[in-house]
Amino acid sequence: MIYDLLAAPFADYTFMRRALVACLALAIGCGPIGVFLVLRRMSLMGDALAHAVLPGAAIGFVVGGLSLPALSLGGFAAGLAVALFAGLIARVTRLREDASLAGTYLIALAAGVLIVVSQGSYVDLVHILFGTILAVDDGALLLVAGISTVTVFGLAVLYRALVIECFDPGFLRAVGASGSLVHLGFLVLAVLNLVAGFQALGTLLSLGLLLLPAAAAMFWAVALPRLILLSAAFGAVAGYVGLLASYHADLPSGPAIVLAAGAIYLVSLAAGRHGSLRARYMPRLHMAS
Repeated sequence: MIYDLLAAPFADYTFMRRALVACLALAIGCGPIGVFLVLRRMSLMGDALAHAVLPGAAIGFVVGGLSLPALSLGGFAAGLAVALFAGLIARVTRLREDASLAGTYLIALAAGVLIVVSQGSYVDLVHILFGTILAVDDGALLLVAGISTVTVFGLAVLYRALVIECFDPGFLRAVGASGSLVHLGFLVLAVLNLVAGFQALGTLLSLGLLLLPAAAAMFWAVALPRLILLSAAFGAVAGYVGLLASYHADLPSGPAIVLAAGAIYLVSLAAGRHGSLRARYMPRLHMAS
């Protein structure tokens, strides 16, 4: 009974195993990126970048159909272009970066939807917006695993500078390091992971596996290494639980995975060790545990 409930779907069906491996790879890459997005107060920027991937993916769809390289390259180029253009607007005008990013990504989102619908169909639009993780093939798995690997090595190179910029950007400038280069490198890694998530969860849901596990980890840990490990673990658990729920309850897999991550976040919000509702309003129980 327990085997049939928890393991049989992955043992019996190749597409479920592929989807699970994709979720695990996404969790490894998205976990640390999500933590730094939260620490750098860039969560809303992550949301904007996730939507900004759409027009590039739409152009890739027009050029190559549902070709993985075309969608990925187009999405990466569009996401990075929107981020850089919004930053340029903030530098040369009086508009703040959050407002310029919001305006830019809304234009990009509308353009992407228009391109897909005019050149394809509403079915293609749903595929791009919500993903098809159960249809992940070898190429998509290699892409997601490759992006996770690049993310791990990239963060290993940028780790100290990112930590300093999060907590003391003035010191980073004082020692002669370029905060702009660190920020650009981090944006590249963030957009790469959104592209990886887009392959599995679509443009509308890819941010869910990036931010919800990271936000949940904040209620359980303070030290940065532990935050990163917890965020990746929560993402992996959300992928596993979401896939099981989608299989047994016949639910769409992408939303089920994000809802599982949301459930982990809500439990952490209520019962976590640091800054949760339990820690704030039931301090005696919190200290006893």
